[in-house]
Amino acid sequence: MAVSTFTKSGTKATTPAKLDKAVFDVTPKNHELLKSAYVAYLANGRENLAKTKKRGEVSGGGKKPWRQKGTGRARVGSSRNPIWRGGGIVFGPSGNENYTKSLNVKAKRLAIKQALSLSAADDRIIVIEDLKLKDSKTGELAKLLAKIGAQNRTLVVVANLDVELLRASNNLSDVKIVQANYVNVYDALNADKLVITNEALKLISEWLGSDTKSKAETK
Repeated sequence: MAVSTFTKSGTKATTPAKLDKAVFDVTPKNHELLKSAYVAYLANGRENLAKTKKRGEVSGGGKKPWRQKGTGRARVGSSRNPIWRGGGIVFGPSGNENYTKSLNVKAKRLAIKQALSLSAADDRIIVIEDLKLKDSKTGELAKLLAKIGAQNRTLVVVANLDVELLRASNNLSDVKIVQANYVNVYDALNADKLVITNEALKLISEWLGSDTKSKAETK
């Protein structure tokens, strides 16, 4: 599978890079798997911040509002009763909920391969020989990405995270840079373009291509 390939300066390369069919040509027969991997990514990144106070945690309410008998009103022991305004919450979040979801390694890798295959089928993958910036400036990175046709939401996949490259991309809200072994379904499906360096492409093939290369997964 040939794909658009550029040199590190952004010019069209004479020899196009080839994508591993075992990784980038997988038939997504099970869309539920893609959904599960997508939801799991969001769930595992969710912060458990919501918490409400139960009856015993609300301040006040120690004194009985009125005497037990003789008032004609219903008996009540505390103004922090859940049915009272300002009382405790019965079934609210406690802050101890666990929202994480897990997939086994084989399913996770297959889902990533399906996501990358969809990107390849939609012509959203661009391969660049290398991504080294002279001055590590945001404008320099933006011009290079625009030159190779990577606009809007862009996922840049590199072999090793470079501090200077990260600094240059900090002010580009639509650009995200990840290492090859941290590619996930969420980022791959949401990106309008995936810019992958030659070295990162090899690492992805080694990581996912050696998993399973059965005919059932490939066209």
